[in-house]
Amino acid sequence: MAPGGVSGQDQLERRSLLMALRLAPAMEERATPNSLSRRFAVAAKPDETREFPRGRAEILKIGGGEVGRLVFQPGWRWSNDVQPIAGTASCEAPHFQYHVSGRLAIRMDDGTEFIAGPGDITSLPSGHDAWVVGNEPVVVIDWFGASSYAKSS
Repeated sequence: MAPGGVSGQDQLERRSLLMALRLAPAMEERATPNSLSRRFAVAAKPDETREFPRGRAEILKIGGGEVGRLVFQPGWRWSNDVQPIAGTASCEAPHFQYHVSGRLAIRMDDGTEFIAGPGDITSLPSGHDAWVVGNEPVVVIDWFGASSYAKSS
C-alpha cells in the first residue's frame, strides 16, 4: 500500500486516467497544474457507471465528450457478458484505448486475433469480440467508443 492508503494499482489507474484527460482531444481549456488537479478530482468519481457481468464501464463527461474507464474481471468475455445487452453479433463500438493493466485478447470479425497488454494503445473498428487472458483484471481507458459501450441497442 502506497502512502495515503492508496494501492499502487489504484495510483497507476489514476495516473493513466489523468494522462487520458491530458490527451483527450475534446478538452477545451488549456491544462494548468490547478486545472489538472480539478479534473483529477472529477475523474475520481465517474458521471455514470454501467455494470455488467464481470465488469463495468465508468464514464467521465469532460470537454463536451466522454472518456471511459473499462474494467473487466478474469473470466469476462464480450460475447458472454455484454453481447446480451448490446444485442449485436459482435461489438459494434469502435475503440481507441490505452491498456493500463491485464491482458485482453481481441478477435476481429475477419479472424485477426491479438493480445493487448499494459502500455499498449489499440484502435479497433466495429466488429470484434474480446476476453480477459489470465487472472489479472483488465483496465483500459477508452477515448472513443465509451459513450455507447454496454448500452442497450
